[in-house]
Amino acid sequence: MQFKKILTLAAIAVSGLMISSCSRQVTRINTTETVDVSGNWNNTDSRIVAQEMTQSVLGAKWLSTHLEAKAGKKPVVVVGLVQNKSHEHIDAETFVKDVEQAFVQSERVRLVQGGKKREELRAEKADQQDNASVSTMKKFGLENGADYILQGSINSIVDSHKRKKVVYYQVNLELTDIQTNEVVWIGDKKIAKYVKN
Repeated sequence: MQFKKILTLAAIAVSGLMISSCSRQVTRINTTETVDVSGNWNNTDSRIVAQEMTQSVLGAKWLSTHLEAKAGKKPVVVVGLVQNKSHEHIDAETFVKDVEQAFVQSERVRLVQGGKKREELRAEKADQQDNASVSTMKKFGLENGADYILQGSINSIVDSHKRKKVVYYQVNLELTDIQTNEVVWIGDKKIAKYVKN
């Protein structure tokens, strides 16, 4: 009986050690802190690329040309599709939101919704035609039409050998005049990461 008791206690102690050695520790960090755990594209890459590229597009000649031609009226921009053509899963919407935020914070352009969010807004307007009072109903045909669309892609190249690799990311963006289809700005940002396992 004593042997069984000792065996049971030993089993509990061993399982306790196994559980404690497998436990996960989570530490909260500042979202602006750069932490590269895997070497993959991360929130820091997204934020830095979005900030640098929006500074570049807003500092380019097309903006002053537009302001001159339109008597100082700010251009209306829509951020279109940014395709992930990289080797890994990247949620491009996070990057798009970083770009949109940088545009709004700059106060140099006016931003309008695109894609699914625009469809949702139009569906809400359609619903209001039947369900809202005439005094509060939002009318069709009064949207701000975009002057320019920003589109692009996130690309990557991986060079690896044994336990070492270099991951090279390149984000390409183009700003196009919607009326004329003229590309008024092209920019890219490159990031390279050396990962050693």
